[in-house]
Amino acid sequence: MSSAYRRLMQEYKELTLDPPEGITAGPVDEENLFQWEAVIMGPSGTDYENGLFSASLTFPQTYPLSPPKMKFTSDMFHPNVYPNGEVCISILHPPGEDPNHYETVSERWSPVQSVEKILLSVVSMFAEPNVESPANIEAAKLWREDREQYKDKVTSIVKKSLELEE
Repeated sequence: MSSAYRRLMQEYKELTLDPPEGITAGPVDEENLFQWEAVIMGPSGTDYENGLFSASLTFPQTYPLSPPKMKFTSDMFHPNVYPNGEVCISILHPPGEDPNHYETVSERWSPVQSVEKILLSVVSMFAEPNVESPANIEAAKLWREDREQYKDKVTSIVKKSLELEE
């Protein structure tokens, strides 16, 4: 059994026994611990409040030395989520120096991070997007310049996540 497999098994066990509020996550299939799904409830007090957002996490064989990739599988409109759903936050960036000198080494992935920390970072991202280094330019521009239109777009995806809107 690989160290990545053991680590993922341990994290899955911890998340099952003590899940963070508003988050569920685990392997899609218990035969493959390298492919997970997660559901995150939009945190109260944010534009995403009460939405249910699905995402996939794909772990490399080198986990935890390398970070997983996270991608929303439900519609998402957020400055730090690419239009294809891929999440772009510091904790998911490979360890080491940032070639763009934007992030410090301590903000990037390290083996002490965990699935739980990633998911909690995404919950934080809902409340406080980083519009200085956006993955979705349109979302960042609306966040800065037209908060009402931004909120309307997010409200629409929240409703869609709850199957209240087509």
